[in-house]
Amino acid sequence: MKKVIDEPAYREKKFVFKDRLQAAEILADKLRECLDIGAGARLLAVPSGGVPVGYAMARKLKVPFDVLVVRKIQVPWNKEAGFGAVTADGDVLLNEELIRNLGLGRETVESSILRTREAVRARVRKFRGDEPFPELKGLDVLVVDDGLASGFTMLAAVNCVRGRSPKNVIVAVPTASRSAVELLANHVDKLVCLNVRSGPFFAVADAYLDWYDLPDEEVMGYLAEIRGRS
Repeated sequence: MKKVIDEPAYREKKFVFKDRLQAAEILADKLRECLDIGAGARLLAVPSGGVPVGYAMARKLKVPFDVLVVRKIQVPWNKEAGFGAVTADGDVLLNEELIRNLGLGRETVESSILRTREAVRARVRKFRGDEPFPELKGLDVLVVDDGLASGFTMLAAVNCVRGRSPKNVIVAVPTASRSAVELLANHVDKLVCLNVRSGPFFAVADAYLDWYDLPDEEVMGYLAEIRGRS
């Protein structure tokens, strides 16, 4: 997978980062080492966990920062798992194979999509307000999150960005499952992931010594600070 850049020292290891901010610093250094990230690039972070990662990377790389609201469609009995994703444009990406394996009926799928669309609209209002989405045509776009489990939420984000005619789409994350890397590799121009792990069970949290679900107030704090500096 020539499109994929990882860090050999971190392969298959757990708890390699102190927290999201430290992981972002290391990831930014890896990007500068391997790619030509110029002033024309733009960084989009997927809330919530991707915001501190994107915030720290944008400051270090000196590129404009914004948020790209995408949300997984949760499995009804396991809120940590998802069978698809919804973007801020309202587009839906479904993992049809997983839906069949879980035995989810069409009514359950449709009601879950509806709830997720409502949650996405609320997050766009909260995190973006009336700000227009940035122009991406002809730009190198970095799409950032704190990690990829299945990869479907990030794939929805990539599709959303592709629809805006960027020059290149580069996914950058501190950690990801090997299956997520394989899913995304054919949909991006580059995928930079420091910590790739294989095996039947994967949790983003297992890459971090200090990991927690980010409250909206903390996300808003990062957004307010970086907007205040621009």
